[in-house]
Amino acid sequence: MQISSTFVILWFSLINSIYCISFHLPISTKKCLKEEIHKDTIVTGDYDITSVPGFPTHLQVKDTKGHTLYNKEDAVKGNFAFTTEEYDIFDICVETKLPPGQQKHHLSGFQASKEVNIKIKHGVETKDYDALAKANKLKPLEVELNRLEDLSSAIVSDFAYMKEREEEMRNTNESTNNKVLYFSIFSMICLMSLAIWQVLYLRRYFKAKKLID
Repeated sequence: MQISSTFVILWFSLINSIYCISFHLPISTKKCLKEEIHKDTIVTGDYDITSVPGFPTHLQVKDTKGHTLYNKEDAVKGNFAFTTEEYDIFDICVETKLPPGQQKHHLSGFQASKEVNIKIKHGVETKDYDALAKANKLKPLEVELNRLEDLSSAIVSDFAYMKEREEEMRNTNESTNNKVLYFSIFSMICLMSLAIWQVLYLRRYFKAKKLID
């Protein structure tokens, strides 16, 4: 059981590390990260941005409909959290602003860019199992069992969501195939009607010219 517990801890650490993003953002530049998240999911984020006096960094989180979920004009270090109301793709945008009249080539090397560190968690990853263990006086094994239970629920939920998406895609494909089939039949009927009309028209024309009986 000790091996299984260790494996679970390493697995959760790997899952969390996937959402740790670090990059350098030049002054007067905007970069957006996209995160695809399911419905009714808790999302948390921690950020740490290099502070350069006179060069503020704007951090904004919004959905595809333009709703702002988090907005910080002079972001340096902090966190944000929200719960999704529906499946969507969320943008986490970071922008460093250049003061009016300031040119990029006047900046020294370390001022030319800022280091941005963002850690995003959602779903079961946002749960604080250490706090849960302290509040309920749980043993380490019980905590790991809670982790496994939550992880199993998350996996089942993901499979159900994938199945639902697969059904939607299948229905869309079937609908598209039916439309293509109906359009093909309609096109064939139109072409056959045109061909018959041409034959009848030419027949009447040649009869009128007395070229055929």
